[in-house]
Amino acid sequence: MTIWTIIFLLIGGVAGGLLSSVASMASLASYPVLLAVGIPPVYANVTNDAALIWTSIGSTISSTKELKGHWKETWFYTIFTVIGSVMGCVLLLSFPSSVFEKAVPFFIAFSGIMIIISGKHNALNTAKQPMWLKIVYLVALLIMGVYTGYFGAAGGVIVLVLLTYITNEKFIVINAIKNVVCGFANLVALIIFMFTSRIYWLQAIPLAIGMFIGGYIGPAILRRVPEKPVRIFIAALAFTQAGYFFYTAYLR
Repeated sequence: MTIWTIIFLLIGGVAGGLLSSVASMASLASYPVLLAVGIPPVYANVTNDAALIWTSIGSTISSTKELKGHWKETWFYTIFTVIGSVMGCVLLLSFPSSVFEKAVPFFIAFSGIMIIISGKHNALNTAKQPMWLKIVYLVALLIMGVYTGYFGAAGGVIVLVLLTYITNEKFIVINAIKNVVCGFANLVALIIFMFTSRIYWLQAIPLAIGMFIGGYIGPAILRRVPEKPVRIFIAALAFTQAGYFFYTAYLR
């Protein structure tokens, strides 16, 4: 592997880390980078997951201020996504992801719409929610864990939306919790795939370093940018990714 390939992976990792910690869209940058250096698609997805863990580590370290006093609820939500992630990995090992790929574009587009709609949600309504509705949101969180382990594209956006309705915290706090929750779901998936698939560790290392840097920088950017433009940015990326998956599933 040449020095230019390492630099390319490093830059792609920084971009992926930023997109992940801010918009849960790391794959828009990191996945194409892995394909560009010659890794087959089926293994690029797993290798990307191996590097993606470091985004969560970087963003968690950078978000200690936002996470202070919220660790108990963060661990609680993590339980649901981790259990779901294990279930998703089992499904992936039993059924190829191509079974699900035709539904993914619509799922991601829906996530883009919901990230905008959830911005109009009144936090006071969260405290008044009936218990059955909170249970529905938690079950949805479990399902998102399954999706993360099975396919994963834009799953973090829906987790972000769900946390908006479950909690009554500020957007930057919810995003910090999301980064931890999704990080553990990805970690579980990685551990399982380490024994069931192939990871290109040589390429994953520079990508992971870049993702750690991008993940660390992301929360600092969010502190300085108004919430509404961030939500619009996330939605725009979601629609872009939905268009890409629609093309690959139906037109190619």
